[in-house]
Amino acid sequence: MMLSIASRCAMTLALAGVLASTAFAALPAAAQGPKGGPLQGAGSSPTQFYVPMKNHYHEAQRQIADLRSSGDKATAEKLSAMVSTPQAVWVTGNDPATVTQEVRNTTHRAAGKGQMPVLAAYNLPFRDCAQYSAGGATDVAGYKAWIDALAAGIQDRAAMIVLEPDGLGIIPWHRTIDGNLEWCQPAEAKSATAAAERYEMLNYAVDELKALPNTKVYLDGTHSAWLGTGEIANRLVKAGVQKADGFFLNVSNYELTERQLKYGSWVSQCIYYATEIEPGAHGSCAGQFYPASPTDFSTWGLTDAWYAQNVAGARNAPTSDDLAHFVIDTSRNGRGPWVPATTYPDPQVWCNPPARGLGYLPTSDTGHELADAFLWIKVPGESDGECSRGLTNNGGVDPAWGRVDPSAGAWFPEQALDLIKNASAPVRP
Repeated sequence: MMLSIASRCAMTLALAGVLASTAFAALPAAAQGPKGGPLQGAGSSPTQFYVPMKNHYHEAQRQIADLRSSGDKATAEKLSAMVSTPQAVWVTGNDPATVTQEVRNTTHRAAGKGQMPVLAAYNLPFRDCAQYSAGGATDVAGYKAWIDALAAGIQDRAAMIVLEPDGLGIIPWHRTIDGNLEWCQPAEAKSATAAAERYEMLNYAVDELKALPNTKVYLDGTHSAWLGTGEIANRLVKAGVQKADGFFLNVSNYELTERQLKYGSWVSQCIYYATEIEPGAHGSCAGQFYPASPTDFSTWGLTDAWYAQNVAGARNAPTSDDLAHFVIDTSRNGRGPWVPATTYPDPQVWCNPPARGLGYLPTSDTGHELADAFLWIKVPGESDGECSRGLTNNGGVDPAWGRVDPSAGAWFPEQALDLIKNASAPVRP
């Protein structure tokens, strides 16, 4: 069911000696797949993504040094390979001048190496519904000024922008296409305008960033275990996906890549169906919940068949150039989502789940005509936050790890080792 793949990035070649002795090990040559997404033209080489030096560099290097001093050189080499793999730089600071300088430095360094930097722009008001990753701009004007500062740091240099993880999955005071009010209802946000302002800010960001000559911009497409295809397709259209390069999937999550390839294809076709074939009919789109069953992957072909009939078989059927493309975060999905063996009040399966592994190495050679890249967007080894699994009066200890987890964004040394130990060799579905 799955064919082998080796990443064709220069990063893989440079690390080949290291990776051959690690859990990534000795990968067979990649099969040729379709090309032609926004990242590369037909016949061109796969994109070389940027390897940042600032992502927890000092914490990781201390852990590597400790492993070497303890005699565990093999694990030290694996951890060194992980942190030397291309991954995103998260842009989160509120000060516009600082953001401009940091982004300028990153894009300059990447340009000097002939690499594409991936920037995760994360500063919307009420981001994460003011939960684990709370923060962000305080109002619409502040966010627009922040986007201007981000654009000023990029200018004419190449950059891929992952625009606001969770930005469309979690919207304050938002109603679904069925008219239901969603759970994110912060008291500080204006219930009458908060959702509309979210779309206004994202459209502004898409317009400003796409006005730059060499940027690729992707909006939040959630993932296959979250929103239905019609719901997220509708949100993407409202946020300006047709002006962007597409959407991203699975950021900071663990859903399997084979499922994201299916889901991303459906979302893309639903966008086309509800704008070009049956305008406004997002709610009619097939997806992972119907006619497929979300927990039974063998039924997902039923949804494929719906799109084959209603989109590919339509009189004005699209080509791949007519459809929104997408990228997938594969940084921690090598083993798929966590299914706890213990019952917890709130298992928080998205939050620092144990026994997960690294997924596909970053590459633009995905073998899928709509998937522009597999990327490490969430920095592997970085905590999702302090997860107590719904337990109280235990000092905040995460029972899955036997310790209080590091705060969101901090280095989690035990998790870093877990991801290496359970890494799956990158293979093409």
